Amino acid sequence: MIRLLLAEDQGMMRGALALLLDLEPDITVVAQAGTAAEALGAALRTAPDVALLDIELPDGNGLDVAATLRDRLPGCRVLILTTFGRPGYLRRAMEAGAAGFLVKDGPVENLVTAVRRVLAGDRVIDPALAATALSTGPNPLTDRERDVLATAVDGATVADIAARLHLSPSTVRNYLSAAIGKTGTRNRIEAAHRARTNGWI
Repeated sequence: MIRLLLAEDQGMMRGALALLLDLEPDITVVAQAGTAAEALGAALRTAPDVALLDIELPDGNGLDVAATLRDRLPGCRVLILTTFGRPGYLRRAMEAGAAGFLVKDGPVENLVTAVRRVLAGDRVIDPALAATALSTGPNPLTDRERDVLATAVDGATVADIAARLHLSPSTVRNYLSAAIGKTGTRNRIEAAHRARTNGWI
């Protein structure tokens, strides 16, 4: 029996997925979570064989949960399931130790097959997303540039960003300038948008 943890922030979607997966004769959903903290706690408590994680969670993301599980629960295979088929997310998921990455608009049969395959040691990646990721190339941003752009997404001023990240305003301007250059955009709003679209932040 495959013991599965399901982390999805939308309650109706989570419940529907749990019901569908529980119908499979060899899969049992041992825990459900709506946040990153709940997912991590439930995983450490129940030690599932497979963790099915959404990327967008209210208090964090499935990529961070995947990285933590890789270190703290190495026997658990992680499968990322997301609405956002962004190439940068795929790269980050693989770096976090995920064994699979699927977008939510695929058939349920594909998801069930993916759960079985990742447990068997295979890597399962949405083929269209894999092709896009290869053509997009790697994330050009440093970790600090990503932090600064992620903070700038909501239109924060340089002073706001500096205060939130405990940096000087001049350092923030330097990071923003570098990120704008690397993303080929004209300003920090465009740079943040492009980075988000590509899944770099």
